[in-house]
Amino acid sequence: MKTALAHPALSAPDIRHDWTVEEIQTLLDKPLLDLVFEAQSVHRRHQDDTVQLASLLSVKTGGCPEDCGYCPQSAHHAKKTGVARENLMDVDTVLSKALIAKEAGASRFCMGAAWREVRDGEEFDKVVAMVEGVGKLGMESCVTLGMLKEHQAKRLAEAGLTAYNHNLDTSPEFYDQIISTRSYDDRLETLKHVRDAGISVCCGGIIGMGESGRDRASMLQVLATMNPHPESVPVNALVAVKGTPMEGRGSVDPLDLVRMCAVARITMPNARVRLSAGRAELSREAQALCFMAGANSIFYGEKLLTTCNNDAADDRAMIEALGLKVAQLCEGEAANARSSAACRAG
Repeated sequence: MKTALAHPALSAPDIRHDWTVEEIQTLLDKPLLDLVFEAQSVHRRHQDDTVQLASLLSVKTGGCPEDCGYCPQSAHHAKKTGVARENLMDVDTVLSKALIAKEAGASRFCMGAAWREVRDGEEFDKVVAMVEGVGKLGMESCVTLGMLKEHQAKRLAEAGLTAYNHNLDTSPEFYDQIISTRSYDDRLETLKHVRDAGISVCCGGIIGMGESGRDRASMLQVLATMNPHPESVPVNALVAVKGTPMEGRGSVDPLDLVRMCAVARITMPNARVRLSAGRAELSREAQALCFMAGANSIFYGEKLLTTCNNDAADDRAMIEALGLKVAQLCEGEAANARSSAACRAG
């Protein structure tokens, strides 16, 4: 493998933004080993042998007015899930946890607030301060706060935000089976504000919610036709939390996750493909196959917002056993990223 991250080549023949659903469906349906071989070939042309460790913290938990069928933080499901509404954490508390994550090897710190949308005021001011503080620690920062207005995206960019996470969840066709309180166009509008502000986009979806194979292809097609592609693409398997409308859903076949990682890598060669929720259910061998298929980032730490995650020591041991390396971000790179984002926003 390459020893340094390949520079995105805009003229590279495998960087495309005109993928069709049919083409992506054909990829998803390929014999598995042929698909993984193709994905690994693309991966070696565009990526290195590192795995980015991203730590995730819920800075404001529960009480969300959205009705996402998979989410235990929805106020609509709170009586059954037992997830109580909590206030936004103090800035110092969040930054102390970010420092712990950095010392454990994480180079990106992600902060999630269970909001439908960002509202100007004291709480947003605190989130901006969190972003600034994470940057001063020499880490990439990412937030997921719900819908975002143009001026709010610009303010986050000025604070040095590296990435904004706003997942599509599923295909446009299946979306209304998952959520009724926010439209697909709402999601796309927030992503536009993020991109226009010069913040990198973290956007993926979830499988295992009852969608068809074509729905999976359609979701990937929306992502793969964005120009530029999302810099980070989280691939999630449903965690069927008790008390949510999806608590009875069966486990996702690990090979389906491998296929999603592979097709994400083929269609979006320069993205960090992040193996995300549902990874705790995978064997080490299944995770290794996902890495072979092009995944090169994981959420790292004991918790994913409100659900359990893999043991950190086990993750480090697995990465070492596979001959991979933990991606590092030096202080200078973090400073350059903050400066670049501020310039783009201004």
